[in-house]
Amino acid sequence: MAEGQRGHWAKAMNIIIVGAGEIGRHLAVSLSKEAHSIVVIENDPHIASELEQQIDARVLTGDGAVASLLVEAGVAECDLFLALTSVSTVNIMASSIAKKLNAAKVIARVHPGLQREEWLFDYRGHFGIDHIFSSERLSAIELSKFIRNPDSLLVEEIARGRIELQQVRVAERSDAVGKRLADLKAPERTRVASVTRGGEHFVPSADDALAAGDVVTIFGDPNKLRKLAVRLQKGAGAEDMLRVVIFGGGEYGFSLAQMLESFHCKIRIFERDPVRAQELTGLLANTTVINTDGTVLAELQEEQVGDADFFVSTGGSDEDNVMTCLQANNLGAKNCLTLIHRADYADAISASGRHFGVLAAISPREATRRELERFLTSDRFHTVKKMGAGEVIETEVVTGSIAAEHMVSEVEWPEGCVLVARMRGLHAIVPGPEDVLRPGDTIYAMVAPKVRKKFLKLVR
Repeated sequence: MAEGQRGHWAKAMNIIIVGAGEIGRHLAVSLSKEAHSIVVIENDPHIASELEQQIDARVLTGDGAVASLLVEAGVAECDLFLALTSVSTVNIMASSIAKKLNAAKVIARVHPGLQREEWLFDYRGHFGIDHIFSSERLSAIELSKFIRNPDSLLVEEIARGRIELQQVRVAERSDAVGKRLADLKAPERTRVASVTRGGEHFVPSADDALAAGDVVTIFGDPNKLRKLAVRLQKGAGAEDMLRVVIFGGGEYGFSLAQMLESFHCKIRIFERDPVRAQELTGLLANTTVINTDGTVLAELQEEQVGDADFFVSTGGSDEDNVMTCLQANNLGAKNCLTLIHRADYADAISASGRHFGVLAAISPREATRRELERFLTSDRFHTVKKMGAGEVIETEVVTGSIAAEHMVSEVEWPEGCVLVARMRGLHAIVPGPEDVLRPGDTIYAMVAPKVRKKFLKLVR
C-alpha cells in the first residue's frame, strides 16, 4: 500500500474497474483484499469468468463504454471509476460517460502518445476526466529516477510529474554548508522543504542554516532540481556525462529516452526492428538509435556495452530483459535496470537481483497500482508522501477560503508549513511570494503534523 494512505481512508469505497487485462486484473486483485466494494467490467467472457473465480468482487461481461452496463454496475454511486483497458478511446469514452452518470472521480489509462499531446489538447477537461495516465510513462519515470539521480536517497514525483521531490545528504565540501536558506541562492522555484539532523526532523524557515550531514528534502522542476541536488551532494562544478544504453525501442524505451534527453546523458537505444529504429531516429533529437539485436552477446560486445553507466532493458519479454541485463553486467556495465511485466517476478528480482548485477526491476502493474492508490480516499486532501518532518499534502484552493485570490506572501502560513507546488490546469510551478492562488488551484505543501489543521483552514 502507498505510504501514508491507510490512515486517511474515511470509508470503504465503491470502485468500478473497466478492463481485466494485465493492469486491471492486478489492481482488482489488490483492491479486493481491502474493504472496498469492487465491480469489474470485462468484454472477454473467458477472462471475466476466470476473474470471478479468483476475487471477491462482482464481475460483469460486456463493453465498459455502454451506458446501460455502467448503470447496471452502479455508476451513480461510484466513488472511483477506473478505465484500464489497453485501448485509449474505449477508456476515454467509458470515463466520460461515467462522469456524466455521476461517478465521483474518473480515471482513464491512455497510450503514452496521447498523454504527450496534453500540451496541445486538454483531453481531461474536454471529456470531464479527473486524471489520465499511461503505464508506460509511469514505468519510464520509475526507471529514470535511478539514472537521473543516482546519488539521491529518495526520488518521487508530484503534480503529475511536473515537480520532483528528492532527498539528498549535504556533503562537507558543499558550499551550502553554514548558509541560511535565505542566502543559499538556490535555482529559481526550488525549495528546501525539510531537514533531518541528528535524528531530529524539522520544516526549516528562511533563517535556518544547513550543516554537513543533513538529509534535506528538496522540491522543484526536475531540470533545475538536479543542479541543486548536485550542489548539495558534491559542491559546485561540472557533472559527469552518464552513458545510458536502452535495450528495446518500444513505448517504454522511447518514453525513457525522451525523459533523459534533457539531462546530462549520452543515450543509445538498441532496436531490432529496422522500421521502428528508423521511426525512433526521427522522434529523438539527442539519442543514437542502433538497429541491432540486443539479445545477441556478440552485438553487445561490438557496441561496447561494458562501458555503460546504466544498461536498461525495456523489451516485451521478461526473459530477454533479464538475460540482456546479465550479459551487460558480465561485460562490465556499472548498473543494470530491467522492466518486468510480471509483478511477482519483479519483486523477486528487486529483492535478490543485486547479487547478479540488477540494480532494480520495475513492474508496470506495480507502478500503476502505486499511482492509483493515492486516489483511494474520500478526504478532501491526499497525503502524497509521509516524511520524517511531516507529510506532503495535496489539496485544492476553495472559493472563499483565506488563501484564495491572495499572493502567497499575503497569507500567514503557519510555521512548519512550506508550499512546494501549485498546479493550474496542465501547468505546475513551485510558487513564489508574488504568485496568486486561485480557486481550483491544486497545491502541494510539506506540513508538520501539528499545523495540518491550520494549513487546511487557509485553503479549504
